[in-house]
Amino acid sequence: MISAQAWADTRRLWDYHQMGHTLRPCSVAIGLGSHDLGVAETAVDLYKRGMAPLLVFTGATSPTTRERMPRGEAVHYRERALELGVSDSAVLVEPRARNTGENIRFSRELLEEAGIAVSSVLLISKPYEERRAYATARKLWPSVEIVSASSPMTLEGYVDSIGNARLVIDMLVGALQRLLIYPAQGFMISQDVPDDVLQAYGRLCHEGFTSRLLVTDQPSA
Repeated sequence: MISAQAWADTRRLWDYHQMGHTLRPCSVAIGLGSHDLGVAETAVDLYKRGMAPLLVFTGATSPTTRERMPRGEAVHYRERALELGVSDSAVLVEPRARNTGENIRFSRELLEEAGIAVSSVLLISKPYEERRAYATARKLWPSVEIVSASSPMTLEGYVDSIGNARLVIDMLVGALQRLLIYPAQGFMISQDVPDDVLQAYGRLCHEGFTSRLLVTDQPSA
């Protein structure tokens, strides 16, 4: 049973993880690989709306995607984009990345090798990964403007799509932890985390929503 307080705390984290950027046309759209084909579908929607002339899909496989996406996350994303009517020439694939940092670094290298000038990136991720993706890209690719985007979903809609409320809360908690500890490790820029977000995070950790935490974490109260 998940308490009303836990749901309120979860909603606070959900809202914080989303950047709320106003979408605008960018040099390229980069879809970050994961278990969620919705990232590819959102990328296609934004492409068709004229928000980017080129799509890059990035991602290898992971323990959570190996069965569902045996050819690699980026390859499956590309296949979905082609099914939805995007031309092959408008899609590039980066098939090696195994974490968010590699997603950014390898995509940047791919575009540089292709001779594509990039001044802005429409960075598409899962809804609760917007801020993490943004902070990582700002660290590793500071010369471009980053516009964060994700599938337009409510927390309730996302929980329904995953089918496991506790897992979703664990993922939100884990994503927040990384925002707190990764800047010191050089993986992303530091961002202001409001006190109410830290308090919600601490309560959720105390309630045991910790399966996605790294062992180095010291939850904030």
